[in-house]
Parts: sequence; C-alpha cells; structure tokens
Amino acid sequence: MGRNRSSGLRKRGGIWHIDKRVLGHRIHESTGTSELRTAELMLARRIEQIRQASVFGIRPVRIFREAATRFLEENTHLATIHTYAFHLKELDPEIGDLPLYQVHMGTLQAYINRRQKEGKKNKTVNGALATVRRVLNLSARLWRDEHGLTWLESAPLIQLLPLHDARRPYPLSWE
Repeated sequence: MGRNRSSGLRKRGGIWHIDKRVLGHRIHESTGTSELRTAELMLARRIEQIRQASVFGIRPVRIFREAATRFLEENTHLATIHTYAFHLKELDPEIGDLPLYQVHMGTLQAYINRRQKEGKKNKTVNGALATVRRVLNLSARLWRDEHGLTWLESAPLIQLLPLHDARRPYPLSWE
C-alpha cells in the first residue's frame, strides 16, 4: 500500500515546494530537495516555527548574512552603499553564518585582530564595526517579521576602537 504525502507539498520540476496555510500565515517556498522525506521534515519545521512565533512569541533565528543582505537591498539609494558592501564582505568570513544574537564584540574580535595584523588603522576597522552596529540596531528596532516580532531582541553594544594610531594633523599650505 502506498504512503500518503503531507498536505501542502507539491512536486514541480523534480523539486518539492511548500504551499500551505498555517495559523493564518501562508507558507509558499521551495524546499530545494527532490526527496519527499526531507521535504516533509522541512514542512514540519516551518509549521513549528510559525506556531512558536504565533503562540509563544518566539522569534525565528536569522543569520547575520540575511540581515546584511536586507540592509544592502534597502539602502541602494545611499551614496555610500559601496563602502557598506565592502565592509560587510570583509566581515562575512567571521560572522556571516552566525545567528544575529551571537554577534557581539567577542565574535568580532577575530575580525579586528585580522585587520590590525594586515596593518589597517583603527579608523578603517571602526567603519566596519559601525556598519555591524547599524545592521544590529535595525534588526532590534525596525525590522519586523510577519508576526510583529523584531529580528533581534536587543542589539549588543558595539564599541569603536580608540583612534590613537591616526596620523598627526598638519597645516595645509599652498606649497
């Protein structure tokens, strides 16, 4: 006797897709797999995430790369977008795969040490730290999911480095 598949799964082009309503929220996304068992597990996971967010107010875990991507997409109008993109690309190996709640000064220390070993001044490192601070503040204060929850409960304090290694100022002259 054949096995029934979960309701809400459809196979299109060899890939299983989720199309289901759960607690008033529509899930419409690809599972990225051609295996029914894996697709069923992914569907069950998404249903549980929605249930926890709706009933218990538990926010889904989002990684820093997802927040950085949203930041870049929402700020394409800025003249400094290329600088932000450069900083986020430099930071990605250290914190790109971390959940938002795990990004803090301790996890950024590897990036700070690497950039200082490369001979970069603190002002350069501070630019990247300010970008991380901005992304985390938006995640904690502005960005909301479909359940009205912020992406991050509270933003950690990101301290900038002292500017003791800056060049000394000098007067400009016509020569």
